[in-house]
Amino acid sequence: MRSSRSIALGILLSALVLTPMVAGAATGQAAKPNPEAELKRLTQEASLLNKRYRGQVQSLEETRVQASKATANAKGLKRTLATAQGDVTRFAQTAYMGGLLDNTSLLSFQGDPGLVLDQAATVSYLAGQRAGQLGRIKQLIKEAKTAEKAAETKIVQLKNDIVKLKRDRVRIEGLLAKYGFQQPGGSDGLTPRMVSVRNTVLQNFPMPYSYGCLRPGDPGDHGSGRACDFMMSSGGRMPTPDAKARGDRLAQWAIQNGASLGIMYIIWQQRYYDVRTGAGWRMMSDRGGITANHYDHVHVSVF
Repeated sequence: MRSSRSIALGILLSALVLTPMVAGAATGQAAKPNPEAELKRLTQEASLLNKRYRGQVQSLEETRVQASKATANAKGLKRTLATAQGDVTRFAQTAYMGGLLDNTSLLSFQGDPGLVLDQAATVSYLAGQRAGQLGRIKQLIKEAKTAEKAAETKIVQLKNDIVKLKRDRVRIEGLLAKYGFQQPGGSDGLTPRMVSVRNTVLQNFPMPYSYGCLRPGDPGDHGSGRACDFMMSSGGRMPTPDAKARGDRLAQWAIQNGASLGIMYIIWQQRYYDVRTGAGWRMMSDRGGITANHYDHVHVSVF
């Protein structure tokens, strides 16, 4: 029975040896800030900048979304890793308490032959399970460290974006002062600037799939009457080649005439163009669907 306990102790020892690596992957180094707390702090800072700069800054929101997804992924992997670690520990305890026979003691065992065969099969099965669990934990440690690093990188990027926008404060506030602040009014609930942009778009571009502007309760520009979506298809479908070409022309027209009309940013085909940052077209991360990724409509927001 001593040799069977040696096997069990070996299993337990393997689990204990892995514990420091699991703990390191799950909790990170003590000197590192908590990524969730840091993301929450930066999100609050980004929200204040959005208010100061009169609407959601798309580059800032994009980086925040990416950082949030990366942090959630890292957190999920840590939970999976902790569960796997617990499974291995329970496995080691079960094997030890069961006092299983190893291959050597099987040869000298004096007892029920059926018990011998059952024990032999169990030893073989548990050994395979142990190897699989340890291999899975090693892979999870690797994935957790990679995810943690990705989350840290995105959080640093968000921090840098906030610093850059603060540094550009004078230029951005100059733009805000140039166009002034307008309140929504009239039966359509849009600002006069958005009404002007909407009417000009409708005069220059056919809208067979209609458009939508005011969205009561929306926390963004649709809720404040400063945005319209010009549809290039219906039912959440991808636009036809002709409709996509029309959307391309509309987006380019909005860029070229944005300075005179007071257009703040455009979103189209999973890309955004924000006048405040002056960065040109930038890609958006996947938001989960054709409409969410703005493949079926051109979004236009005004100052």
